Amino acid sequence: MRNLAVIPARSGSKGLKNKNIRMFAGKPLMAYTIESAINSNQFECVHVSTDSLKYADIARQYGADVPFLRSEKLSTDEAGTWDTVRFVINEYLRLGNEFDTVTVLQPTSPLRTYGDIIAAFHIFEKKEAEAVVSVCETEYSPLLCNVLPENGSLNNFVDLNIVGRRQQSQQFYRINGAIYIQRIDLLMRKGKLYGEKSFAYIMAKRSSIDIDDDYDFTIAELLLLKRLNMSGRTE
Repeated sequence: MRNLAVIPARSGSKGLKNKNIRMFAGKPLMAYTIESAINSNQFECVHVSTDSLKYADIARQYGADVPFLRSEKLSTDEAGTWDTVRFVINEYLRLGNEFDTVTVLQPTSPLRTYGDIIAAFHIFEKKEAEAVVSVCETEYSPLLCNVLPENGSLNNFVDLNIVGRRQQSQQFYRINGAIYIQRIDLLMRKGKLYGEKSFAYIMAKRSSIDIDDDYDFTIAELLLLKRLNMSGRTE
């Protein structure tokens, strides 16, 4: 089975400017995802999908394959990730490279390790799955969440009877955005990513930060530096 990794890293970012190449514990942010993908030894090709020549050059420095750039149409805020991935697959087909699976690895999840990728693929193979998506435990129960009216009233905000019965007996999970593995035939026919043959890979919460703003960036960097110090590494 030939596996393709796609790391989406367009240059435009409203929340945190140039976050995909911002220096993070001594390296550009996306370098950690490139290196984890390569070190997992699961992929025939690790591709960074970007609209920027600068980003492409940085990606190549860390071992990624970037033989083409993303189209202008797929570089807007409205462009969908999976449309971008289909574009990548078709471009590789045009170059004579065909794959069986594609894995999307967001560069904003730098605490995901190569071990996480290997473990997710183990589930994919053991379950004979069409897709595997990473999740983690929720920080709090969604039963305590609701929308607020304009006046900020908490009337009927939560049903305390339901919360009392279910809080202690159920663990809730959320999609953490770190790993999406799926068969290419599922993607191209636009089948259900979350169907009967889709399974979860449970990641640790401490590895599941998805960087969107400065706060996320700071917390993730501190956690990574702590991890590196505990392992005795200096870089």
